[in-house]
Amino acid sequence: IMAPKDEQELRNMLYTATLYKKGPIAIRYPRGNALGVELKPFEQISIGKGEIIEKGEDAAIIAVGSMVNIAMKTRNALAAENIDIEVVNARFVKPLDSALLKDVLSRHKKVLTLEDNVITGGFGSAILEFMNQHKIQDVELIVHGLPDKFVEHGTPDELFADLKMDVKG
Repeated sequence: IMAPKDEQELRNMLYTATLYKKGPIAIRYPRGNALGVELKPFEQISIGKGEIIEKGEDAAIIAVGSMVNIAMKTRNALAAENIDIEVVNARFVKPLDSALLKDVLSRHKKVLTLEDNVITGGFGSAILEFMNQHKIQDVELIVHGLPDKFVEHGTPDELFADLKMDVKG
């Protein structure tokens, strides 16, 4: 299950899906407008591999899909307060990138997961399960996403603000 951070990554995920022969692939299409990034030739993405977008020392945000852009904006806002945030693009809700998670969770004692999905049974829950399976107990993990209730209709920006899933939140 893939979730693209922008339109180029969506193109790369579609390309990767056409080449994958071992089973089904799901891509979570983001709602709203594209970011307007430069489109480049297709590149195959390694299945189950995320990426560190920006290194940081004070804490980490592990984001998936369209929330990577919010994580980057949050990093920039916190940099003005001398808080150095690492931003990780998980890319995959499933399978999780075990090596990347072990690396990030070994270097940071404060980690936030950020997803535009329901928290219950979602990406952040999978990270908590990962931490439990690997007996990682010295990390404060905050799971941030949608509540398990009906969300009113609105634009993505309006809804993210209402749910405190924007930079300010």
